[in-house]
Formats: sequence, structure tokens, C-alpha cells
Amino acid sequence: MKKIVKYFIIDTVSLYLISLNIRGVAFDGGIQTLLLTGAVLSVAQLLVRPLINLLLLPLNLITFGLFKWVSYAVTLYLVTLLVDGFKVSGFYYPGMESYWFNIPEINLSGLFAFIVFSFVISSVSSIIVWVMK
Repeated sequence: MKKIVKYFIIDTVSLYLISLNIRGVAFDGGIQTLLLTGAVLSVAQLLVRPLINLLLLPLNLITFGLFKWVSYAVTLYLVTLLVDGFKVSGFYYPGMESYWFNIPEINLSGLFAFIVFSFVISSVSSIIVWVMK
């Protein structure tokens, strides 16, 4: 039970932080939709994601683990199907320009948006877990 609550808190906080900083994630029902999305994402990570990883095991072995982002993206897509007010419309990053380097504008939609959001969500979640330790 502690593991589920821990996943719920981490997933909900990471979804909230991402929705504040990156356009493309929408919670139509407000805080209730955010909490429901965090709960469904936590359950999906504990139950559905291991099954998806098992089905994608040959591709994951061939790509040396890089295909795990696709399994997380599929899990995120399933959460958008289950939660009515949660939508991933696309990924937009306006870019950044500094004296030493330039990051161009990025605008993705469809499967690529889910893959990038899954990478961002797992990165933010990993940082939160690291801070909690």
C-alpha cells in the first residue's frame, strides 16, 4: 500500500510540475482531474506497464533498453483514454538561445509527443525520488 501511495504522490507532483512548465498537457477538470490522472497513472505503472514491457521485450533487448520510452508512452496513452479530462495535445518547446548554444524550437504531435512527455515525466519523477532519498 505504501508503494502505491508513493507512486501516486510522485506521479501527481510530476504531472503538475510538467503542466505548469510545458504546453501540451491539459487537465480540463482542474485539480480533480489531476488527482485522478495521478491515481490512474500509478496503477497503470504498477499493473499494465510490466505487461507492455514483457510484450516489447525483444525490441527492448535489440535496442539495449531504449525502447522502454515507448512502453511508457503507451501507458501514458492508455491513461489519456481512461481519464476524460486529461489530454496530451502535443509537445511544444519554444527554444532557447544563449551565448554558447542554441536549442531550436520543437513542436511535436501524435506518438512523438507521447514519447517526449513520457521521457519528461520519468525524468521529473526520477528527480523527485532522488530528492526524497
